Amino acid sequence: MEKEQNSKTEVSESSKNDPKEKEIEITSEDKIKELEDKLTRALAEMENQRRRFEKEKDDAFEYGGFSFARESLNLIDNFDRAKQSLENDEEIKGTNALKKTLNHLDIIKKDLISIFKKNNIEQILSVDKKLDPNLHQAMMEIEDDNKEPGTIVQEIQKGFKMKDRLLRPALVVVSKKPEKKDNEPSNKKNEEKSQEKDKK
Repeated sequence: MEKEQNSKTEVSESSKNDPKEKEIEITSEDKIKELEDKLTRALAEMENQRRRFEKEKDDAFEYGGFSFARESLNLIDNFDRAKQSLENDEEIKGTNALKKTLNHLDIIKKDLISIFKKNNIEQILSVDKKLDPNLHQAMMEIEDDNKEPGTIVQEIQKGFKMKDRLLRPALVVVSKKPEKKDNEPSNKKNEEKSQEKDKK
């Protein structure tokens, strides 16, 4: 009898202990899962930062001279202005000195453009192209029957790209449809009205 009672008490004590053990096991498993989740997130964040750093490093290498390149475009503009002012100078028009000077300016400009091309800086082609707001900036509109509306008819200032990035938009003049002239019918109507008034 005593043995049976002892065994019953042992069973009851062991049954009391079992739920606690299960709870301890579940909480430790949960903690392990939580730690694994945190570790996975930390590794993912580190990978994202590594990729970001790689992209920034590549961009710095690819576009490091971006602002320098943009400033250098003024040289090409100044060559064009100098050439134009020399060609319009009445005192030296048609002289050999002017021809030689213009030839030298052209050589220097070509060298500068070839240096730009080697560094992936290229001029945006504009004339006779459709206006692209990503590359062109319309400064004026001109009526033109021969061109489709929105076609670039003149370039005021050259635009440039560095690889796939815009250094400077091209300043352009764009064609538009001519406005219809309905002056004649309205003039006739006005004349008729004035004649009617005169009769009265």
